[in-house]
Amino acid sequence: MRAIVVDRHGGPEVLVLAERPDPVAGPGQLVVQLGAAGVNFKDLHERAGRGPSPVPFVPGSEGAGTVLEAGPDVDGFAPGDRVAWWAAPGSYAERVVVNASAAVRVPDDLTDEDAAAVLLQGLTAHYLTTSTHPAAKGEAALVHAAAGGLGQHLVRLLARRGVRVIGTVSSQAKTDAARAAGAHEVIVRGAPGTVSAAELAGRVRELTGGHGVDVVYDSVGKDTAEAGLLALRRRGMFVLVGAASGPMPPLDPQSLAARGSLFLTRPTLVDHATDPAELAERAGDVFEWVRDGTLQVSVGGRYGLHEAARAHSELASGATSGKLLLLPAR
Repeated sequence: MRAIVVDRHGGPEVLVLAERPDPVAGPGQLVVQLGAAGVNFKDLHERAGRGPSPVPFVPGSEGAGTVLEAGPDVDGFAPGDRVAWWAAPGSYAERVVVNASAAVRVPDDLTDEDAAAVLLQGLTAHYLTTSTHPAAKGEAALVHAAAGGLGQHLVRLLARRGVRVIGTVSSQAKTDAARAAGAHEVIVRGAPGTVSAAELAGRVRELTGGHGVDVVYDSVGKDTAEAGLLALRRRGMFVLVGAASGPMPPLDPQSLAARGSLFLTRPTLVDHATDPAELAERAGDVFEWVRDGTLQVSVGGRYGLHEAARAHSELASGATSGKLLLLPAR
């Protein structure tokens, strides 16, 4: 089979298409013919060596496809079933080994592209708005990178619950996507340094009558963290979701008291969708939301496996919106 292999950590150029042995399903495992794989910032971090991925390795962890083989001790899945997953290392390959406990069945009316584009970010938006901070009607939320794949899902789910959503985007070109998702106001923060943290937070406070927002969802990290903290109301919740611009600067927990007894959390999907029953319930909601239009599948780019380096470069550029997918048949 063909797969993308990383022999050394580095930039996009280290992503090389190579032949690898066909995998075999072990106990509790599935071998799946890949239909589409999601491209995520996590993949970029691991490629660069900022993650637990000793070389050589096949990157990727999210995708959808058709079961070719079910190993011993697998119940509920058989060859021919269509499944999706968010946690199967080595997903940039024509055939992927997926733990059956980490797989969910894809409804017949959704394509592999739909499932691969929505599952990880949809599950993340699900737990962030129901478990991390149960969003409530009348609240106000600040969503950074509101035109991105996760950002659009967050905006839609928050707006659905009656939350007033203020989104930030990196360029004017992205404002329409954030508004279409349901953001009530959109702030263009521009390139790093264009708008100071105090200025950005000040604009958010103006939009909330000086009150500040109840919750901040920050997937950007270094470039936006301070602005988010300044924009929160007293006893507000700062949710660090990722670090697209780099890690959030170190923060003394004592400073949260002086800022208004703020809450700060860094949740992960691992702790919210590892249990198969919880995963199935959340995934069922996500797929139903796609069906009824609550969530929109937004694909920002489709690439062949051999174009993985270009996909990484374009995701890192910040110029894309929506989900980027690798398609082995392309």
